[in-house]
Parts: sequence; C-alpha cells; structure tokens
Amino acid sequence: MINRTSTGRQLAGAAVTWLLAIAVMIGSSPASAELLIRITEGADSAIPVAVVPFSEVGVLPAGDKISRIVQDDLSMTGEFRPLPAEKMLSLPSKGEDVYFRDWRLLGQRYVLVGQLTRKGDKVEARYELFDVNREERIMGATASSSVNSTRSLAHHISDRVYEAITGVPGAFSTKLAYVTLQRSGGDALYRLQVSDVDGKRARVRLESDEPILSPAWSPDGEKLAYVSFETGKPAIYIHELSSGNRTRIADFPGLNSAPAFSPDGRSLLLTLSKDGNAEIYKMDIQSRSLKRLTDHWSIDTEPTWDHTGEGFFFTSDRSGGPQIYHKSGEQAAPRRITFGSRYNARPRADNDGKYIYYVHQRDSSFHIARTDLRTEEETILTRTGSDESPSISPNGRMLIYATKQGGNSVLTVIAADGGAAYSLPASEGDVRDPAWSPIVR
Repeated sequence: MINRTSTGRQLAGAAVTWLLAIAVMIGSSPASAELLIRITEGADSAIPVAVVPFSEVGVLPAGDKISRIVQDDLSMTGEFRPLPAEKMLSLPSKGEDVYFRDWRLLGQRYVLVGQLTRKGDKVEARYELFDVNREERIMGATASSSVNSTRSLAHHISDRVYEAITGVPGAFSTKLAYVTLQRSGGDALYRLQVSDVDGKRARVRLESDEPILSPAWSPDGEKLAYVSFETGKPAIYIHELSSGNRTRIADFPGLNSAPAFSPDGRSLLLTLSKDGNAEIYKMDIQSRSLKRLTDHWSIDTEPTWDHTGEGFFFTSDRSGGPQIYHKSGEQAAPRRITFGSRYNARPRADNDGKYIYYVHQRDSSFHIARTDLRTEEETILTRTGSDESPSISPNGRMLIYATKQGGNSVLTVIAADGGAAYSLPASEGDVRDPAWSPIVR
C-alpha cells in the first residue's frame, strides 16, 4: 500500500532547520525505486569459497539463480572471495561428488553444493557446506520457499552459510529502509522505501511532497517509525508494513523528531520542543504517556538506546557544538563520549555495548567514526567527505551510511571496522537516511 500526501507549507524554526541539516543530505537528483549494488573495495584477508551452481530438477523461475545470489551475498560482506564458476574444475551437486583435492588445487577453503527441486508451487533446496582442508561436511540442510520467493530462500541459505563459517548470524534476510528524493523543476517528491539488503525488491511505502526523515525499525521488524512533514510541520508516525496502516503518534507544537523504538517495542525515544526547547522524551506507545529524560538549555536530540535498553546516547550542543552524550539510566547524569572534533552527531550503538558510531567532522569533511566505549579510542572509518546517517547491521559486522559519489547521493556499506565496502546507488539520483532492520527468527 502506498500512501501519498501533499502540502505546500514551508519548514520553519531554528531547531527544525538545525536538525534537518544533521539528518538530511541535500540533493537535487531524481531517484528511482531500485538500488544497484557495486563492490568498491575488497578485503585482502577475504576467505576463498566456492559456491557451485546448484543443480535443478523441474521448471524453475527464470532470472536470478539461487547459487548466484548466495555468491553475491557472501561477496558483498568483503569477508569472502567467491570463486567464479568458469574457474571450477567440476560442478558437483551433492557431497559424494566433491573431490577435495581439486578444490585445494584451486585454493578454496570452503565449498557449497546443492540441488533445487520444483514441487508444485514450492522450490526445495538441499545444500551442504564442506571444509576443504579438513575434508569434512560442516553443515547440511533443507529449506523451501514459494516459487515467487526464491530470493528469500537464497538469502536464508546465505545466512546459514555465513553463520556456519564465522559463528555470527548472517544478516542477508534483513531489510533496508531509506528515503529517496526526486526533483522536477521546483517540485520535490520524497519516497520511503524498503528493500532487501542488496537493494533488490524495493517497495515504496510512503510518498509525500514534503520531507520524510529518520526511519527507525521496531524490534519485530514489522513497523517503521519516521518523521513526516505532510501536515506542514514535523510529526512522528508509526507505520505497520504488512497492512499499510499509519498512526500519528507525536504531533505536539514545535519539533517532533528522531524516533527510536525501545528493545521491547513498547516505547519510543523522541525529540520534542513542546515545552520551548528540544529535549529527549520517552513515550509509552500504548498509553501515549511521556517522560522527559533531559532538561537543559541546549538542543538535545537524536537519541538511540544503548545495548542494555535502559540507557541511551544522544546529540547535544551543551558544550558549544554537537557532541555525543550517554545517560546510563533515566535519572543518571549525562556523560560526554566524544571529544575528537567540534562536531560529532547522529549516534548509533552496537548490540554488544562495545562501540558507538556517529558522524564526525574533520576539517571541512564529514566522516563516519566510532569510539570504543571501553578504551575511549576514536577511529575514523570512512574516506569520503560528506557522510551521513550511519546504521549498524543487526549482527554488528557491517555499517551502512549515506554519502556522495560522483555527484549523486548513494548508500555505502562497509565492514564495521572500516574494511571492505560496497555501494547501493539508486539507478538515478538521490538516496539517503538508511536504517537496517533487526534479525527476525
């Protein structure tokens, strides 16, 4: 379901302008629904893996091959270096046909084989993963999907393979939410979209002639909270993706901004200026009751929960410029986290309590940086100069952010330590404000 709204009113207010400058990359290129994946940098330590083309029994859908999608999934993490099929010495589809000597000769650490069988309106996949050096099967499974959902089946297999090798759950079956902007003359069209992590199967969830900002996922992956200006001023909505139903949950006078679901999904952190200044509040979603969590003359905004679900990080200019602060609980005193430059904003915490990621200004450039919360060491992760809106993959291994590339706004994914990268530009134009969904079992 696509909702379309329209208004001709103008944005107003210093706090709104300040937050828009932080939250949105300014652009003027047209946008389209589908994102394109482009590997921009690999890792020298990538693990060699052979994803053998799966054998097929019965008539299967034309187009994307499941084994090819698995290969692309593993490749885009930068942690794996898949072997091209044309370089393989054989194409086994089951374990008894795997000759480890051949794969060692090709320098492979792992080999994945499988068979696909059409059964009515279902496709069944039987697959096995082998450790070449140890000459043993380390994983074997069967999975199925509808004929029209083979991409989901492929991403599921990728998740299982990734976890079997690394010990970390894969995130290939998760989703990305993001906003695109199309300009035509003086008119702007904003679209909130949701896609697979590789940019495929993008769907428009909301269209508006006014800005859409700050999408945030619920912990069950079924809803998005976001800011929309469709009534002429910022308001926060919760959008149920399966039905398309939307609820306007915060529409107070002044600023309504930066929603963040609690880990249990029962409340939101948000920024409100209804009492005259931008402060952090906690809202119980069912009762709509509010609790004010900050009280300072400065602008406090962009809250994000920490890994405990009790404390939160936020951006504040109480030290004279935007910096990241942390409160370990509702009644705790704020503690400043960042000191490395005059501008640090848009914090995003990992799920383990090890790092906080954020936008960091160095000279005239904006990068994505992280601070080790134990050692307080700061690391600059990106090399581009206009980076915005970081979001961490739910397994903590990847980081997505918006940046400029060749004059266009694109989404870029890097390893969480700043390693290998791939980009997700729109086929035309401007894409921004990404949010990575949780892993839903």
